[in-house]
Amino acid sequence: MTAPRKLFVNIRVDDLEKSKAFFSALDFTFNPQFTDDNAACMIVSENTYFMLLTDAFFRRFTDREPADNTRTTGAMYAISCESRADVDRLTGKAFAAGATPAMPAQDHGFMYGTSFRTPEGHHFEVMWMDPATIQ
Repeated sequence: MTAPRKLFVNIRVDDLEKSKAFFSALDFTFNPQFTDDNAACMIVSENTYFMLLTDAFFRRFTDREPADNTRTTGAMYAISCESRADVDRLTGKAFAAGATPAMPAQDHGFMYGTSFRTPEGHHFEVMWMDPATIQ
């Protein structure tokens, strides 16, 4: 049996320190081994990470123009929570830290979610799904 793959999502940020402060306010932590003046490795779970990259560093990995997150949505990042209350708690922290609403809350009974845009315009979905529906 092989080990689970790790997922590293690279997103461009204009102000690395401001982005780190925003996500720290949401209780995310950073791996100092992969955090410096160019990038910060935000830990989502044991196998999932967001790499917050400065614009200059981000451009080293692509030959295309980065998306303008203040005008377009190039991706939506969904993060699961353990309960409906946890969804509301995390979203509340995001708004308190400067996020703006992205879409109205959605309640499907077995699944509940809200969304926000970070101060830099990245679209995050925060969701809970009843574990009984996954079985």
